[in-house]
Amino acid sequence: MEPPPTTTTPVIPREAWEGCSVLLDINDGDRLAFFRLTAGATVKIGDKSCSLQPLVGRPFGSLFRVGPSGLVPCAAEAPSQDGNIQDGANGQAQDETRDNRSLVDNNTAQTLSSEDIEAMKREGASGDAIVEALIANSSTFGNKTVFSQEKYKLKKQKKYAPKVLLRRPTTRSICETYFKKYPARIGFMRVDTLSLLLSMANVGAYSDVLVVDMVGGLVAGAVAERLGGTGYVCSTYLGSAPSSIDIIKMYNLSGDMTSRIFQAQLSDLCSLQKSGNAPSALSESIQDCKGNNGASIAPKSLRAGKAPSPERIKYWEEHGFSSLIVAAPGHEVESLVADLLPLLSYSAPFAIYHQHLQTML
Repeated sequence: MEPPPTTTTPVIPREAWEGCSVLLDINDGDRLAFFRLTAGATVKIGDKSCSLQPLVGRPFGSLFRVGPSGLVPCAAEAPSQDGNIQDGANGQAQDETRDNRSLVDNNTAQTLSSEDIEAMKREGASGDAIVEALIANSSTFGNKTVFSQEKYKLKKQKKYAPKVLLRRPTTRSICETYFKKYPARIGFMRVDTLSLLLSMANVGAYSDVLVVDMVGGLVAGAVAERLGGTGYVCSTYLGSAPSSIDIIKMYNLSGDMTSRIFQAQLSDLCSLQKSGNAPSALSESIQDCKGNNGASIAPKSLRAGKAPSPERIKYWEEHGFSSLIVAAPGHEVESLVADLLPLLSYSAPFAIYHQHLQTML
């Protein structure tokens, strides 16, 4: 058997860089959105459009607030020196026997008008300053319970001083975000289901994984991330047009990891198994990834989904794929799997996902 190639573990940057994809968590999950850090990239939060340039060079996990000039890093909040719960208005320990039964919501408790708030904004007041002013001008805030006070502060902070958390796009965060916003795009696949697919298919270092990814590239990207620059991913598709795997762009995979993701038509792979010869569609070397003298170009110019080289095809023909993952919601999987199983090596594991259990029975 061919010995595994010598590779180095890719170094994953801890800070966001120009051109990378980021996941912005706005107001503790109220809004999740992917962005690419380009020179002119902006995010609209409320009625304010903020440049994303302050995120460049900042560590993933950094917290930002929306200030008068845009996104500004947040300083770590110092914990209370004593263990008592503090009142947000005057810093005194609050009587825990208080309740809200005497409070009446008649829109007269707040003496700070909307015109006053707009004037503060024009003068350059920060969102935190506006929240503190609202608390100071509330006649009922001091009589609320601690829970009600924190709820009031959180509501006002989300409106006038929204928080933005810089998150690294990973398999988990990408799957959770798509499941929350666009579940149909990923076939309603939850992150625990995706983890189970990777585990049952025994995806590990130096694996050659065959995938049928009709969930936007989520599975192919998850496999490539787990391989970590070792092994290969071959995403096969039905018909003449490749399935979309655009979600892979969100992963920020290194050039070496991206170059190990291939796409091949299922009919070509099946004809390869029957004839023992590489078909013409797959026999073409990846010349567009090389210069005129055959030298590899810079990894940043590579993209996922190229046709595999003849050498790689021949290796798969002789040894088979080490595992198979099928994620094809809306397709009849029985005949599909029957065509794919002969492409695997002996005793290779496989895992099949469908959003409805009845289809699998």
